[in-house]
Amino acid sequence: MSELAGLFAPQCVAVVGATERKGSVGRAVVRNLLADFEGDVVPVNPRFDRLFDRDCHESVAGTGADLAVVAVPAETVLDVVEEAGEAGIRNVVVISAGFGEAGPEGSDREERLVEIAERYDLNLVGPNCVGVISTPSGLNATFGPQNALPGSISFMSQSGAYITAVLDWAADRNLGFKDIVSLGNKAVLDESDFVAAWGEDPDTDVVLGYLEGISDGRRFIDVAREVTAETPVLAIKSGRTEAGATAAASHTGAIAGSEEAYDAGLDQAGVIRVDTGEELFEFGQMLAGQPLPEGEGVAVVTNAGGPGVMATDAIGDAEAELASLEAETKSRLAELLPDAASARNPVDVIGDAGADRFAAALEAVLEDPNVGAAVVIACPTATLAFESLADTIASVTDDHDLPVATCLMGGESTEAAAATLADLGLPTYFDPARAVRSLDTLFEYREIRNRTYESPESFDVDREAAREILETVQDRSDNRLGVEAMDLLEAYGIPTPEGRIVDSPRAARETAAAIDGDVVMKIVSPDILHKTDIGGVEVGVADEDVADIYEALVTRARNYQSDARILGVQVQEMVDLDAGVETIAGTNRDPQFGPLLLFGLGGVFVEVFEDTATRVAPVSEREAIGMIDAIDSAPLLRGARGRTPVDEAAVVEAIQRLSQLVTDFPAIVELDINPLVATPDGVAAVDLRLTVDPHKL
Repeated sequence: MSELAGLFAPQCVAVVGATERKGSVGRAVVRNLLADFEGDVVPVNPRFDRLFDRDCHESVAGTGADLAVVAVPAETVLDVVEEAGEAGIRNVVVISAGFGEAGPEGSDREERLVEIAERYDLNLVGPNCVGVISTPSGLNATFGPQNALPGSISFMSQSGAYITAVLDWAADRNLGFKDIVSLGNKAVLDESDFVAAWGEDPDTDVVLGYLEGISDGRRFIDVAREVTAETPVLAIKSGRTEAGATAAASHTGAIAGSEEAYDAGLDQAGVIRVDTGEELFEFGQMLAGQPLPEGEGVAVVTNAGGPGVMATDAIGDAEAELASLEAETKSRLAELLPDAASARNPVDVIGDAGADRFAAALEAVLEDPNVGAAVVIACPTATLAFESLADTIASVTDDHDLPVATCLMGGESTEAAAATLADLGLPTYFDPARAVRSLDTLFEYREIRNRTYESPESFDVDREAAREILETVQDRSDNRLGVEAMDLLEAYGIPTPEGRIVDSPRAARETAAAIDGDVVMKIVSPDILHKTDIGGVEVGVADEDVADIYEALVTRARNYQSDARILGVQVQEMVDLDAGVETIAGTNRDPQFGPLLLFGLGGVFVEVFEDTATRVAPVSEREAIGMIDAIDSAPLLRGARGRTPVDEAAVVEAIQRLSQLVTDFPAIVELDINPLVATPDGVAAVDLRLTVDPHKL
């Protein structure tokens, strides 16, 4: 049983701040509990002897409650929670506001609330929340206007107002819930705790969440991965337009903003991200009430050609595909349907069809081995009674363990039929495209459920050498490193071309002479990020020209920025770009998820094309391969247009080694390897820049 079971199934609830004053939170919470809760309700308020025709307690300590709901002014909350902890009450819901959301004084109060909760090992929800609901026991410990209908969906929300709106909306659609939690400020319990608890709950079939942020992204990924192997989790993450830091110091920082981190993190967690509230609950209802598809194809049965085409288009945009009906199925449909009907998919039973004809067609397609799911679309006609159709669909689907979505394309005439189907866990829609998208969620979750996760590989690296290089920022006026830190990559086994940084024309000549063939020369300055833009890179320099090019590069840098710090010039072995592909591998550090890896098409156009994939580090070999698969330019790596394929295994290993580097050193805030040149013979990190937080070394 989950550690949070007592929060949702208490025997006795104490409401601290209970009152009969109209319009008060304390009154609303008590009345909601008295209306439906099967256990005892104890009002707590030192100013009254009796409330709601029952004894009122002066303190929570003497109530014998196993759940305390706190609705008192913020300045008295800490004393109440401490009393609850001393009395052995482990489950506390703090509805009161005036904490982290209320400025420095509130933040200090919230820190002390967390200290108390940790001291007494409390399961604390909130503060600044609407409360909690659990329908099996009738628990409605909220100040919302109504309770939830019973069901198998558990729902958490960072917005309390959204919960009250959802309950009103869901009641009109016969949508039920198991548990509902208003997360509030998430001072103690957060989304990971509830995902874990509901994953262990046999009465929760689907977990839904409205999230404005995730407290600990890495923990959330680890928890949700385990849960989604058995229980689907869907979430809205609001704030899509906050694109992350706009003044990022690297390509990776500019491309991989916070939204990319959430997309990557939720995907790696197995959480299905949706865009709207309607999708959240429609998809959730589908997952809660329908089996997963076995085959890949979707069959459409309709009495209207136009909506059938709409459904077909929607399937074309989905992960699923339009089922190719077997010849035997088509022959059977031809015998069952009028000559004017279509025995092909979509199956058009034509406008004069009654419920019996729909039933015969649906039965036929569900028995086709190529069909994994079906959409039934019915427009109102004089020959069709929606109530009879609902009974027919219920009967047919009861005989087949396949998901079916029903479009009842009408208004008031569809309500009774929709209610009948909803009671049986069969969702209905008006729009065929929405029905298809809901079905497609079943295919998506099936893929998630079939995933296998593997641990990231740990390579033999030189951590001490890497640390020494990173610590050089402590002696500098800023926290950026460039190609002078190339040995950092070597320490972690990421190959780099032969070369070194020199501070004189003579040293440049000596270095070039030790390298076979022509060389590449680059200005090295922490103040000049885009070297090619100022002529700070020269490719194919012969030995006899090295000294002159050295002087030219320094002069260009001075002309571009007279006060730029010039560390020298890098003289580097040439990498055959014609035989390879320029990629980028990098990372930036997300506040919620930690190190976010990026891989994609590199070179000077990386920010133009933005053909990249992101994952939260550390990544396994399978996830690194998935990053390559996810970019549009993957065919360039694999021999498109007659090119020789690059050494993809070397690219995968480089991604994994970079993943280990940024996981080992949280001080690395941003890092770019651009380009990481992939060739048939391996990879070479040609250029590097990174930002380091010296306080985390």
